[in-house]
Amino acid sequence: MSFPRFLCPDELGVDDVDREYALPDAVAHHALRVLRLMTGDRVTLFTGTGGEFAATLLRTDKRGAVVRIDSFDPVERESALGVTLVQAIAANDAMDHAVRRSVELGAAAIQPVLTARSARMPDGERGEKRLAHWRQIAVSACEQCGRNRVPRVHAVVMLERWLASRSVAPGLVLSPDATMRIADLPPPRDTLDLLVGPEGGLTADEIALAERAGMTAVRLGPRVLRTETAALASLAAVNATWGDFR
Repeated sequence: MSFPRFLCPDELGVDDVDREYALPDAVAHHALRVLRLMTGDRVTLFTGTGGEFAATLLRTDKRGAVVRIDSFDPVERESALGVTLVQAIAANDAMDHAVRRSVELGAAAIQPVLTARSARMPDGERGEKRLAHWRQIAVSACEQCGRNRVPRVHAVVMLERWLASRSVAPGLVLSPDATMRIADLPPPRDTLDLLVGPEGGLTADEIALAERAGMTAVRLGPRVLRTETAALASLAAVNATWGDFR
């Protein structure tokens, strides 16, 4: 049986088993006011750095909630293939969908990038709120899907800057005009960069720039996919070919 899961970024360790722990205010609010949990209900807590704690609600009141830490499980649910989704910024709903589902599909990190045809990224405080929103989506997705390590959502950068700074890790760039398929390629060892364009696609110059930076252009069948569909389809294909879907 699965229980409600909550990220508690405070320091929790195996020494806390059998001890009481006050839930952070936001977690307590969600547990009590949204999920309507009550004393005696069981929950799962994780810190975002690995493993999870089984806990039981001991006391609840208007000021918060206290649990007893019952046990610690070092279980890992991460893919052995660390995929960084490099997602060109899309319109709000599409971007939210890409972030949420890519976390569920095991992406190790998400790098939003600005491209010639990407959606606009607000400046200043509005931009920071947008980035914080994506990071919270990643947390919520981990709570839902059982991941105990929260993928990092990096700050937004220009595509050219990211390509110039990327490591020697293998990389794929999606292009409907490519001749190569994922199944045609040799398996990466442990990391992979996956570049997905915006609603209008990457320009020919951007694809060429990615190829000069060591990425391989691949296609996903004969149809043109929406950006959020392409991100998820390619992650699923990578998992099925080299990752933890096998």
